[in-house]
Amino acid sequence: MSTDLSPPLALARRLRRVNRPMVAALTATALIRPLFSVTGLSDALGRPVTALVLTAVIALTWILAVGLTRVPEPLLTLVAVGVAYALAVLIGSAVLSPLLDGELRGPAAKPYAIVPLFVVNALWGAFCGVCAMGVRRLRGTGR
Repeated sequence: MSTDLSPPLALARRLRRVNRPMVAALTATALIRPLFSVTGLSDALGRPVTALVLTAVIALTWILAVGLTRVPEPLLTLVAVGVAYALAVLIGSAVLSPLLDGELRGPAAKPYAIVPLFVVNALWGAFCGVCAMGVRRLRGTGR
């Protein structure tokens, strides 16, 4: 049995380096998508197209915001953004759906959807993080 604690300690150290204000700002940016849905703009502009365009714009914003700045830990930062977004959507839908629709809707109403919500958004954050790292490499700024 090994008593080497360095990998968990290294991860803990890296997680402390995540830029929390950037995570909060990019999470807020991503909340534009559910805001469009709640206000009816997605329906007015065309539901499938609006969702796809907003997703692309949000992803590009995440990638450029991290890829063009000196945020430490770009991959972990954008995974944290994805997880924070999932948490915000979960809480937001649990609070707003009873007020707006009169009944609980969204992931809080379907507990089996909670884990996939977090996994998919964490993976999307990881994808954007890898892209941001690519932007940094193209610019010659490294990790």
